[in-house]
Amino acid sequence: MRPGAAASRGGSGNGVAKPAGEERTLTSVAAGDRFETKQPEDLPRLWHVTLSVSGEEAPLKEVRRALEQLAHDHPFLLTSRYANDHAEIRYWEEARDLHDAAAVALRLWGEHRQTAGLPPWEIVGLEVIDRQTYHQRIAEGYGPAPASPVGVHPY
Repeated sequence: MRPGAAASRGGSGNGVAKPAGEERTLTSVAAGDRFETKQPEDLPRLWHVTLSVSGEEAPLKEVRRALEQLAHDHPFLLTSRYANDHAEIRYWEEARDLHDAAAVALRLWGEHRQTAGLPPWEIVGLEVIDRQTYHQRIAEGYGPAPASPVGVHPY
């Protein structure tokens, strides 16, 4: 018998069967309560990502078109700023932890270089902060201002 099998059939779960005729105690859940199956540390969180890339000069029109294509392909992109030899992409990522959010961010540029026509630039900077830290920085008057207007813009 597998562990817990007795409990699932109304037994005590400790391998000792209840006497015949003894009913098991039922519990109820109040209306509106939710049964949480995941631990809070396993739930995805929002992370603010700033990815900086740079490299050899490329025509501004091509850089803009590539960043617009990336934003079209991945509407999670919040804003991009660009020049002919560098760019910065800011967006929100949903991930279990910082390591997962950073891993996705570090793959973003390379994985979409061909499909979006991005310049062959390298990643030169990455910042990943949680939502609370992002909002705390904004409230204290330092850190990047909220991305407004959203979209692709020159420096």
